[in-house]
Amino acid sequence: MRISTLVLTVLVGLGLPPLALAAVAIPPLTGSWLGWACVGVFIAAYTLVIFEEQLHLAKSKPVLLAAGTIWGLIAWQMSGDLAAAEAVEEALQHNFLEYAELFFFLLVAMTYINALIERGVFDALVGWLCRRETSYRGIFWLTGVLAFFLSPVADNLTTALILCTVVLAISDGSKGFVPLCCINIVIAANAGGAFSPFGDITTLMVWQKGVVGFSHFSKLFIPAIVNFLVPALIMQFALPSGKPLASTSRNAEMKPGGYIIAGLFLLTIVTAVTYHTALHLPPVIGMMMGLAFLKLFGYYLKLQSKDWDRDSGVVPGSAHNPYEFNVFSKIAKAEWDTLFFFYGVILSVGGLGYLGYLELVSHAFYTELGPTTANILFGILSAVIDNIPVMFAVLTMNPNMPETQWLLVTLTAGVGGSLLSVGSAAGVALMGQARGQYTFMAHMKWSPVIALGYFASIGVHLLLNGS
Repeated sequence: MRISTLVLTVLVGLGLPPLALAAVAIPPLTGSWLGWACVGVFIAAYTLVIFEEQLHLAKSKPVLLAAGTIWGLIAWQMSGDLAAAEAVEEALQHNFLEYAELFFFLLVAMTYINALIERGVFDALVGWLCRRETSYRGIFWLTGVLAFFLSPVADNLTTALILCTVVLAISDGSKGFVPLCCINIVIAANAGGAFSPFGDITTLMVWQKGVVGFSHFSKLFIPAIVNFLVPALIMQFALPSGKPLASTSRNAEMKPGGYIIAGLFLLTIVTAVTYHTALHLPPVIGMMMGLAFLKLFGYYLKLQSKDWDRDSGVVPGSAHNPYEFNVFSKIAKAEWDTLFFFYGVILSVGGLGYLGYLELVSHAFYTELGPTTANILFGILSAVIDNIPVMFAVLTMNPNMPETQWLLVTLTAGVGGSLLSVGSAAGVALMGQARGQYTFMAHMKWSPVIALGYFASIGVHLLLNGS
């Protein structure tokens, strides 16, 4: 492979977030003006994504523009050949269908999370944690363990934000306490999300693709624990001694229906898994059925709301009604920037894959380096570049490797983001929430220790699950 081609391959691979290649593919155009133009558009867009915090530019905007530009250029180039134009349309429709499944799956999950937040379920948890009088080390371990076991269900971002709220509420200004707790929460949340399809977008994509069965993700449970425990055991010795001087008392009352909505969310997960494993249907069908569960329960709350207004003797709307619940308001509060970012990334790299770039990346990494080395490197790349485009790239390349290797790349893409604070959504969110206390440099100071946990978890996985 020529040096220039290899360099281009790596550059594209650094941000690669595609979907499946089209069933009908045109000859590779990686060396043409069209190929170079599309790569340039994508690199420019993803550069803006990387500097989102500095530019205050929503990450969805540049990739949405890039997606339309790339496919527009491809279609314009092929417009003179009817067969080629039809092939482009087929490829675009295929990629869009892949995105639609992911979109509606995540939309339902986000709706449930927003409903739980509105009902005060997480506030009640925060209040319970804040009322516990424990030492700095106890809080460190309590929030870390909760992050590890909450993130497989409530995703790593939401989990990290909830537990960071606890840390900030309890903190009494101790300099070493908040940064270490935030680092521990980020590591634990990312590790916990690695062994559950509902804990992280990357594991969800692997499961939806069908390369790893739902129950087989449990093989990553022990490696994920190792990834969390190794750095935590070392960092705990840097914590201040004693207890916080003043423990914050928070009394948050859960609204009616909070526990039931949590139960319906678990039922929705079971439905999605059953539809995928037993009925061989896309899991998004089960998730959409779960949305019906929530909407029907919302109807029940609406009836209860009318009874509350009548029994309380107040004019409807003049006083806060604890039963008021609007499902569509929860849908409206979904992370729309994130959902549109996925669209731009998937369609952009779908176009690059259609031009033949993914074949070059697959050869450079999986053929020349081997799957184990490639999967470890992809995990390290996810600390600099979001793990979602990295996993999209791997799934689109679809290298021929055993389940052990698919589990390995799932693990590394999930926990590799913990190496830097900007490597995961949880880390970026906590830098904003604990601004001035949890910083990039505070996290990077412990990166060697986190890397120790990263490689230890890989070793344990290969030892336990290697063929």
